[in-house]
Amino acid sequence: MLALGKSLTKALAARTLAPQVCSSFATGPRQYDGTFYEFRTYCIKPSKMNEFLENVKKNIHLQTAHSELVGSWSVEFGGRIDKVFHIWKYDNFAQQTEVRKALANDKEWREQLLIPILGLTDKQESEITYLVPWCKLEKPPKEGVYELVTFQMKPGGPALWGDAFRRAINAHVDLGYSKLVGVFHTEYGALNRGVYTEEIMRSRLVGFESQLHRLLTL
Repeated sequence: MLALGKSLTKALAARTLAPQVCSSFATGPRQYDGTFYEFRTYCIKPSKMNEFLENVKKNIHLQTAHSELVGSWSVEFGGRIDKVFHIWKYDNFAQQTEVRKALANDKEWREQLLIPILGLTDKQESEITYLVPWCKLEKPPKEGVYELVTFQMKPGGPALWGDAFRRAINAHVDLGYSKLVGVFHTEYGALNRGVYTEEIMRSRLVGFESQLHRLLTL
């Protein structure tokens, strides 16, 4: 489960995450569903962040011509800071396949965006996620400060932590000093993961093993 919210308070210090289990296969019937979101993380080489951001700003239109970019953020505090974080929206896996085919045949995209990015990054990470049923995606504004909080869940799924997680998110949003962008859960990639904003979740809910807070700029 993943959530992204706009925060006006300071970021909390990162905490060590428990070892994660990754999967290349869906863990449930979600694999047959429609809209999903790819969380793509770029780990940038030291001293190359500005060059990476400039290239993306100049050429990202070559990729958004084929698929929808929900948002792009760079990490300012929390964990490794040389990271850029994208959320891509797809109607289904068939559309994602078609997008990849189109990009592979797009010479301009390869030469101006893909190849330069590969030379500026150490590695990339990708996770396939779905919005939780009780949350609607909100488009982030053009600029702002956001907090991305990742939770490592205990095995057991929503039956163990789902209701408490939902109540805590709603209580936090109702305070009015942050705006929720989305709440997601992972289906492919690192399993048993969750994300939310700030302090409200800390030591208050059962079902969580660890947290990681990151402050992002859009």
